[in-house]
Amino acid sequence: MYIPTPFREDRLDVLHEVIRQFSFATLVSYGANGPIATHLPLLLDPTRGPLGTLIGHVARENPHWQVFRDAPGAETVAIFLGPHAYISPTWYTTPYAVPTWNYVAVHAYGRPTAIEDESAVFKIVAETVRVYESQFDYAWDLNAYRDYAQKLLKNIVGFEFEITRIEGKRKLNQNRSQADQSSVIAGLTEQADPLGLALASLMRERSGQ
Repeated sequence: MYIPTPFREDRLDVLHEVIRQFSFATLVSYGANGPIATHLPLLLDPTRGPLGTLIGHVARENPHWQVFRDAPGAETVAIFLGPHAYISPTWYTTPYAVPTWNYVAVHAYGRPTAIEDESAVFKIVAETVRVYESQFDYAWDLNAYRDYAQKLLKNIVGFEFEITRIEGKRKLNQNRSQADQSSVIAGLTEQADPLGLALASLMRERSGQ
């Protein structure tokens, strides 16, 4: 990922937080038939490996997991996209400006291993359900439907990979004046788009406004 110095984010805790908050990732690998990409939620275990470990599962009919099996050691990248929004040049205080796009992104690289053991796959699915159901007052419990879920495990393949390198980019107008940043925050806020509002909040937090 191209990352100009002002936009580089190296703090691991910040990168992990992006992964947690925007965990619906794009997983990209290169197999025998060329590039393959899958959109899926990924879990982060920050305790396994210096940079953490990513865990997920795919449908067995999805050929993506076969790349992990048939090309062991091949590098894969998981792309996490945070808040993003178009930035109008009319929001800047200077007349000399062009349109741009502000965004937050994290790329996590590693070499996935396929997991077919049913008990291990069940643990992956159960943890995925637990993580995403935790936001609700009455969380749905997979264990209550374990017999039914067990029958479906043959249709799923799990995988995991230790993150071997990680890149982060937070393009939040750090290369512009404080006045321009404030004006962009105001412009994003006025649009009232959820992604724009989230981006404005990050800009406000970063600049201490």
